[in-house]
Amino acid sequence: MFGISPLALGFPGPAPTDAADTTAGEHSRAAGVARRGFVADTLGAAAGLALVTSTPDAVGTAHVEELREGLRSLYALDDAYGGEDVRSLAARHLRRIRRVINTGSYPVSIGRQLELLAGETAEQCAWLYYDADDQTSARRYWGEALTTATMLRDASLEVLVLASLSMQATYEERPRDGYNLARAARQRAEGMASPVLLSLIAAREARALAVMREGRAARQGLSQAMRMVERADRGRPPPEWAAFHGPAELEYAHGLMYADEDRHTAAVPFLRAALAHQDRAYGRNRALYRLTLARGLIKAREVDEGAAEAMGALEQLAEVESQRVNRRVVEVRNLLDAAYTTVARETSEALAAYVR
Repeated sequence: MFGISPLALGFPGPAPTDAADTTAGEHSRAAGVARRGFVADTLGAAAGLALVTSTPDAVGTAHVEELREGLRSLYALDDAYGGEDVRSLAARHLRRIRRVINTGSYPVSIGRQLELLAGETAEQCAWLYYDADDQTSARRYWGEALTTATMLRDASLEVLVLASLSMQATYEERPRDGYNLARAARQRAEGMASPVLLSLIAAREARALAVMREGRAARQGLSQAMRMVERADRGRPPPEWAAFHGPAELEYAHGLMYADEDRHTAAVPFLRAALAHQDRAYGRNRALYRLTLARGLIKAREVDEGAAEAMGALEQLAEVESQRVNRRVVEVRNLLDAAYTTVARETSEALAAYVR
């Protein structure tokens, strides 16, 4: 990113692995602590190198593509490692785009591309702050992105922001708001004729319904979302930002729905399937899915198996900086502490390094 590789920024290179014995766990925890310290010292300086580059007198397509490539790099870093370490770099990239907008010279067509890119980058900043559990900052960036979408009358960005705000509202235990925001996103997405996009929005609606304890409606919504994904080749492709959505997301949503109903034995097969089908490029999601599976197993009274899944997440935890994941670690630790078994106690102690 900006001519600086993720490795140079302190992010680990190899893909997360599933193997995690005690020795590997200790090694990965030490590596994680070292990485966090290195990133804290160098992330700002690395991003600052991009900011000191003078704004070109005439901004053209090549400059826009360079800035867009920076946004794509932010997407990739977030997918792999989570929002905690990446958010400051995203905010700096947004400031760079704003500087180009306000100091550069360009035709109207390039100006629209720059404004849209600023809105998309603001949305990504919002997501990263959401993942870092700074919900106030997330709302501020989403508000900026929605303002840009409205100004440009860009339906794709508007749908993205509304769907994201729906997700945040449900996460903050405002499921009615989450449902209404998802419905608004669906209304704007209908004309885009993308089954995958409509499936993603239907899943957000269903998640809100599940938290509202509207189980039957939630199940119907998830079934509809699955049918839409299966028809992906019959409509337009989804926007780039929706490419992550697929069977793994829907299986995870099914697992969460049953967990919300305290039907943890029913949730476990869906959570297993979600983990099995999740692309290895999505390191943060794999860590979250595995810890959620561990939580489900423990609540289903399969404590040793749940502890094993939690131990298996150690390698991934060393590479991930996400407060949403950390919150799940705390949940699993609390459940293990209440189990009063040797395996549970040992696993809880192994997870302690990641409760920050």
